[in-house]
Amino acid sequence: MLAEQRFELILRELNASRAASVPRLCELTGASEATIRRDLNTLARQGRLNKVHGGAVLTNGEFQGEEPDVGTKTLLHQEEKERIARYAASLVDNDDVVYIDAGTTTVRMMEHLRGCKALFVTNGVACAQRLLELELRGHVVGGWLKPGTGAVVGAEALEGLERYNFTKTFLGINGITVRQGFTTPDPEEAAVKRKASQRAYLTYVLADNSKFEKVTAATVLPLEKASIITDRLPDRSYLEHTIIKEV
Repeated sequence: MLAEQRFELILRELNASRAASVPRLCELTGASEATIRRDLNTLARQGRLNKVHGGAVLTNGEFQGEEPDVGTKTLLHQEEKERIARYAASLVDNDDVVYIDAGTTTVRMMEHLRGCKALFVTNGVACAQRLLELELRGHVVGGWLKPGTGAVVGAEALEGLERYNFTKTFLGINGITVRQGFTTPDPEEAAVKRKASQRAYLTYVLADNSKFEKVTAATVLPLEKASIITDRLPDRSYLEHTIIKEV
């Protein structure tokens, strides 16, 4: 049987069952385990499935074209975001220079940073407001204020970030997949997130479990460029690509 014929049978089985073991795929195709494992590696690289221990699962790859506004997102996954934010805040030391991205999970970090002596830089209006209220040391990146998300973006924001060397950057995100990496709907927000990561020694992405297997329009970073802090990892195969902390 030709490789393309095996690929078709493997994907047909996954579409029907959403998961398949290596022995089941061997039975289906008449191929050896070594051949099936090579096929799964090839299909995983193509983003057509997710390889897991002992077999493969269907890649959901749900595409999201539009981003909910901040008010809507604030209501979603509140308990999970709180756990993620608390753990992320525990990583900040008094001598850090920290970038805090705009986002509903990142802004929750502020509640756990009272009294911290670190220097904070943000492009989020809500984050900036909390910096003031908590009397934390902070700078706000200049640029165009994006309606809906309250993020400051654009060329001026990118230029402003060039002035900093961050010890730690904390990013919000909309989608995470193995193939497309970390994604967000707006290319301008993606550019700011990418620049903040490039200026940082360590980058953390704060993402509740609903962000996995979702794809949005603009790629921010490949998975290996940032560690993930999440409440629950839906697919252990992500551990092959980056460091992930479940809280």
